[in-house]
Amino acid sequence: MADLEQNEPLLQAHGSPVSDPAQPQSRRPIFAVTVAFSTLLLLSLAALILDGRESPAVEPTAEPPRGKKEGVSEKVFRAYGEFAWTNDMLQWQRTGYHFQPQKNWMNGPLYHKGYYHLFYQYNPDSAVWGNITWGHAVSTDLIHWKYLPISMVPDHWYDINGVWTGSATILPDGNVVMLYTGDTADYVQVQNLAHPANLSDPLLLDWVKYPGNPVMTPPEGIGRKDFRDPTTAWVGPDGVWRLTIGSKLNKTGITLVYKTTNFTSYELVDILHAVPATGMWECVDFYPVSTTSENGLDTSAYGPGIKHLLKASLDDEKVDYYALGTYNVSTEKWVPDNPDLDVGLGLKLDYGKYYASKTFYDPVKGRRILWGWVGETDSEDADLLKGWASLQTIPRVVTYDQKTHTNILQWPVEELEELRSESIESGSVVLKPGSIVNLNLTNAAQLDIIAEFSVDPEALRTSVGDDVINNCSAAAVRQALGPFGLLVLADNSLSELTPVYFHIAKASDGTVKNWLCTDLSRSTLASGVDKEVHGGPVPVLEDEKYKMRLLVDHSIVEAFGQGGRTCITSRIYPTKAINGAARVFLFNNATDVSVRASAKIYRLKSAEIGSYSIY
Repeated sequence: MADLEQNEPLLQAHGSPVSDPAQPQSRRPIFAVTVAFSTLLLLSLAALILDGRESPAVEPTAEPPRGKKEGVSEKVFRAYGEFAWTNDMLQWQRTGYHFQPQKNWMNGPLYHKGYYHLFYQYNPDSAVWGNITWGHAVSTDLIHWKYLPISMVPDHWYDINGVWTGSATILPDGNVVMLYTGDTADYVQVQNLAHPANLSDPLLLDWVKYPGNPVMTPPEGIGRKDFRDPTTAWVGPDGVWRLTIGSKLNKTGITLVYKTTNFTSYELVDILHAVPATGMWECVDFYPVSTTSENGLDTSAYGPGIKHLLKASLDDEKVDYYALGTYNVSTEKWVPDNPDLDVGLGLKLDYGKYYASKTFYDPVKGRRILWGWVGETDSEDADLLKGWASLQTIPRVVTYDQKTHTNILQWPVEELEELRSESIESGSVVLKPGSIVNLNLTNAAQLDIIAEFSVDPEALRTSVGDDVINNCSAAAVRQALGPFGLLVLADNSLSELTPVYFHIAKASDGTVKNWLCTDLSRSTLASGVDKEVHGGPVPVLEDEKYKMRLLVDHSIVEAFGQGGRTCITSRIYPTKAINGAARVFLFNNATDVSVRASAKIYRLKSAEIGSYSIY
């Protein structure tokens, strides 16, 4: 039973030649029937095995040489002081039900003969970026995984500096075509072709690189390091295959369209779409979504009742943006539904630590599944100490939001629910302004939480707003209508806590905008980690309660607001709220309104993730 513990303590703040387009191009949808899948960008890191028998501070090992060949991660230039991590803290950070490599630093999925395959960028030598090969794992349910031997290594001049992101296309005859970006001996980004050595092998253990590689090189006008990440191909009504590749022209982000009939020779057709001032586009994704059904669509689907989603990972921001629009197969152009919400300007797939996402079509259940890479936000020294870095989000099903008509919905695959064990319910709790309720749950490190909140409509109508319409301020900042939500990975004394919450921003003219936020400023006592406030706008319709679902798994929290209209992924590194000390609380830090809340919490078992016994 929920227990009213305190009022107002929690959230006191502690300290062909390609020409530069003048403007985005337009276009409209396309289809045909093919089973297409994608290789997604996982990034995992590397290699020290911690024995776990004692908990003293760990001495850093010597960092491997870091030069141009090895690559440089986004964390190399951080000027953080190093925290004295213990083995207990570091071992606790490894997740229980998210996919991550056994060790080191960790690209794409497909389905073949009974198995979901995940190919991911992996450094077999260290827990930092570099020596990029393709790791490989298989699953029958997208939750339990078996590691397989490395599938591709950088061993030819056209990929000697890295086997980078790629995508799989499954042809009508069942053949699998894998296109991937290679970094050449001269550091030029080129596109290469590979295929399974034995298509009858359900594990796809061996891959053969096409002897005529590379099959695509940077066209005139495109920088040698600005040409990467081919998408899954789709076939048009003319029977010709198309795919897109990310690039830029000056500061304009673009995606190029290529045509092929045989996957060994390609014709550059045009720029599919471009948005000025968005910088380099990488890990582009392009696929149809049904506006009339919750079923996913094959990548080649085209016709009435369909929109096309264009997503780009913006290299300058390290953020995944998407937009819905119309694809025209005749002109090879795509036009956003709302120019103000174009790629790089409006909607994000995830408002937290999330990047380089990729979808594939699941023919077994007729759904489109999204994967996203989640990097670390601690220091590289800490990654080397724990021996690994990075993981994948729980696979998410993507559907069109038929209520708002402006966005997609993302929701964890239903298979995750098989891990649910014990459930705890809070009952209906009235949260007065400034209150916190302890849900009396210990060892709260692997959870699936579903919570609802309702604000009295009359109180909402009569409350005076803060005249702020763009607001995801810290949870300690008390305003008239929020924040309210959950505290996860909190210790009993609240010295460490991670609030995930709604905030209602009401302007003086009565205009209301809703926000979903995660505040990491007090998530850990450790130094050397990011402690930001993440969040974004979330549509809440008139007849809807405020709803969130949280997946808590040690050092990662995935938040889904309003059925997945807005998502936030966070990395969290507690020092106190670990092992049995992690707790969950409800809270309301508003000044003017009470909130009625309820929560149902499932404990989740660990997924079975280990090596596949081949022999």
